[in-house]
Amino acid sequence: MATFWASIFVFAILIFFHELGHFAVAKAVGIKVHEFSLGFGPKLFGQNRANTDYNVRLIPLGGYVRMAGMDPEEEEVEEGKGFNDKTVLQRVAVIIAGPLMNFLLAAVLMAIIFMLQGMPVQGTTVAGVLPGQPAEQAGIRAGDQIYSIAGEKMDDWEEIISTISSRPGQPTDFVVIRDEQRIELTVTPIKGEEGRAMIGITRVQKLNPLAALVNGVKLTSQVIVLILSFVGQMIVGQAPADLGGPVRMVWEIDRAVDTGFYYLLQLAAFLSINLGLFNLFPIPALDGSRIMFLGLEGLRGRPVDPSKENFIHMVGFGLLLLLVVFVTYNDVLQLFTQGPQGSP
Repeated sequence: MATFWASIFVFAILIFFHELGHFAVAKAVGIKVHEFSLGFGPKLFGQNRANTDYNVRLIPLGGYVRMAGMDPEEEEVEEGKGFNDKTVLQRVAVIIAGPLMNFLLAAVLMAIIFMLQGMPVQGTTVAGVLPGQPAEQAGIRAGDQIYSIAGEKMDDWEEIISTISSRPGQPTDFVVIRDEQRIELTVTPIKGEEGRAMIGITRVQKLNPLAALVNGVKLTSQVIVLILSFVGQMIVGQAPADLGGPVRMVWEIDRAVDTGFYYLLQLAAFLSINLGLFNLFPIPALDGSRIMFLGLEGLRGRPVDPSKENFIHMVGFGLLLLLVVFVTYNDVLQLFTQGPQGSP
């Protein structure tokens, strides 16, 4: 049951913020919005406010914003209020706002993690010292840089943990750098709850809201670059094709529920980035293809025939459904054989 509600939570925030981007910019440029819906299929509940229907529908695997003028068969569109009444740049802004909102959501979720749980500091710097533990008793302070342990120079945090873990109960010489000065200390590691030696230091530092958001944006940008690089490698055959659908997502959410709330937020941020990027690909029925058609309109000075464009989007949507079926089948097959690809 926890996995079910966690899945609903993740799907809901991803879809809501994506559609909110389209909705907010459409309203801002003066487009009439008929409906803002989360999910597809039969309507579960909703209400009408300011001539816009806000609905929640049965199938929580998507959502949409229905704007005036986007359906070529719509008979009456108030002058100046239709989607096609706006300039190319305004319409591009409406379309691209969905994926951009997914990137913003990812940055905000990362920022929440950095504020509440903390963010690893760089290098060998100590972010915090636990009270009453050997490190505090020996005089190590937050902000100290661990230079060497037992005469061996430390290059990264993993090396620090490995060296400390191998010396339970042994008085150990530490050299730390504080205010550009080297300070020699002796620390005796003790056995922790998991049986490994520890001295009570942490590399995780909680950030203030501004620093958390800046680092959230930075990390989101880095993930976007990594994903695009991986997709490029997949296209040229340098990396195996590894596509995941709803089944894989629910499986990962189940793991996140077992791991903890912060890991669930981290997974939601990663999925939000993936959703934003996927929608920007120039595939019919996705935001990227609509932006491509608007680009053609800007170059030609006239729009593509709406009926032809809608037909292309309809065919593309059908192909996407087939892709979802194939990916889902592959996910289920892996789930019942060896587990999702890449799992331990």
